[in-house]
Amino acid sequence: MRDVTLVDIFKHHITRKYLRRSGVHHAVTAAFYAFELAVERGVQVDYAAKAALLHDIGHYEWYNNEGEWDYDDYRQNDIHAIKGAERAHKLLIRLGENRVAAKHISVSILLHTDSYLPFSLDGKQTALQEVVTLADNKDEQPKGLHHYKQMEISEAIRQLHQLDQKIDAYLINHNTDSELPS
Repeated sequence: MRDVTLVDIFKHHITRKYLRRSGVHHAVTAAFYAFELAVERGVQVDYAAKAALLHDIGHYEWYNNEGEWDYDDYRQNDIHAIKGAERAHKLLIRLGENRVAAKHISVSILLHTDSYLPFSLDGKQTALQEVVTLADNKDEQPKGLHHYKQMEISEAIRQLHQLDQKIDAYLINHNTDSELPS
């Protein structure tokens, strides 16, 4: 039914490399929130969960001279959404994701935050982009602490497998084509 699952995405070495930087726990949690929000809002659940899983794949670490995370420098100079959208698109295509799906997922990653933009995205996002933003924000903690919650790789795979099953069941029960844009 779906070309690529969440577990397929997570098991790829590129995903694991970059999610370790931005937080596996946050990525998995955001994917679950995105699924729930997508169901509530009638948004494509597969795209939403994939975009939420990968939404921070563009993060890199911002440490000061003392080796501590410099949250203020990060907030001022961050472009993780730009880097993440490109990484996600390339990864999804490599894994065999449908090109239309890969584009919608990647653009949702690009526009899940306006922290790098000179204007607000309020009222300018598609329903899918808004779901990804809300899922991210739902897990957010002050000073970026949500990126430091820990989760074992085996637990992440177990939870993502569970979420893949929920997505498949939803798509079957709602006779939804996973390739339709939201």
